[in-house]
Amino acid sequence: MSLLLPGVYPMETVAVMVLAANPIIRSGLESIITAHPELEVVGVSAAPATAVELIEQLGPDVVLVDEGFADGETLLSLVPETTSKPSIVALVDDLEAGWLTEALRAGVRGILPRDAEAEEIIAAVIAAQAGLVVLHPEAVEFLSRHSVVTRSLKLAEKQPLTPREIEVLEMLAAGVGNKIIAKRLSISEHTVKFHISSIFTKLGASSRTEAVTLGARQGLIAL
Repeated sequence: MSLLLPGVYPMETVAVMVLAANPIIRSGLESIITAHPELEVVGVSAAPATAVELIEQLGPDVVLVDEGFADGETLLSLVPETTSKPSIVALVDDLEAGWLTEALRAGVRGILPRDAEAEEIIAAVIAAQAGLVVLHPEAVEFLSRHSVVTRSLKLAEKQPLTPREIEVLEMLAAGVGNKIIAKRLSISEHTVKFHISSIFTKLGASSRTEAVTLGARQGLIAL
C-alpha cells in the first residue's frame, strides 16, 4: 500500500518521504517528521515495488528508510535508479552490516540504529539534506576498522557545527561529563554521544581535548 500526501510546501521546508513496512514504525516516523517545523512528509510507502516510482514522482529532498522496509540490496536500489537522487537516511538493526560500505559509496547520507531517538533522526534528515554524512558512532568505528574513507565523509569534516553541537562543545571545554550534559540539555546520554561523534567528524578530532582545541582555534568557543 502506498499513500501520497499532496500539498504545497515552502522552498525552505525539507520534503521527506517515509518508507517503512511496519505501520506502527511508519506512523511513528511520520509523527517525528511532521512535528518539526522545517520538515514535511510528502509521501509514505510500505511497498518496495512502488517506492522508486513514488520517489521519482514526488521528488523528496530526503528519503527516510526503515530497514524493515526492505533488505540492503533493495535499499541500495533506491539511490542510483531515481532521477531526483534524494539523500537517503537509513535506520538499521546491524550497524556493522557489510552492505553499509556500499551504501555510503552509493550515496546514502545517514545510517542510524532503528531505536534512534527523535532528535537524532531529525538531525540526520536535516544534515543529509545539507549534504552531510551522518553516522552512528558504532558505524563510524566499523567503517574505520575497514579503512573506508569516502569523499563525502571528508567533506563532512569541513561543515559547520550546529548550535546544539556548539553548546555541547562548550560543555566539553568546561570539563562537563556526558551525564551532566544530558541533564542540562534535557536529552539522553545516547544523544550526547551522537552529538560528540558529529563534532569529532566535523572538526577532524580524535579526542575531546583535540575537539576543544580545534573549536577554539576556529573561534567556535572561547577558552
